[in-house]
Amino acid sequence: MDHGAAPRWAHLAERLPTHLDELSGPTSGTVELPLHLAWSGLRHFEVSDDKLLLGLYRIVLTNGLREDLTRYLNAELLVRHWPRLRIAVGKPVRTCWEQQFPELAAAAAA
Repeated sequence: MDHGAAPRWAHLAERLPTHLDELSGPTSGTVELPLHLAWSGLRHFEVSDDKLLLGLYRIVLTNGLREDLTRYLNAELLVRHWPRLRIAVGKPVRTCWEQQFPELAAAAAA
């Protein structure tokens, strides 16, 4: 186990919501991410486009603060797309989210 990763993992866990239903982000339309999340590249994401949605969620899951998570992520969409997202976000993020929310681990196993 890499002990150098522990502080980062702790930071990731601290920013997670208590319940998935706190994720009340949009289910349609276009989302514009603020510069503190998307400082280079694409900032506008069409939620109905799966490829753009996955990009949006990867950015928010990886870089977002708790307020960003609850504002831009939608619980239903997160669970639906988790099997693909979990690969894109990397092990520390994936592990934190799946430990906090067993429904994500179940979605990945389905």
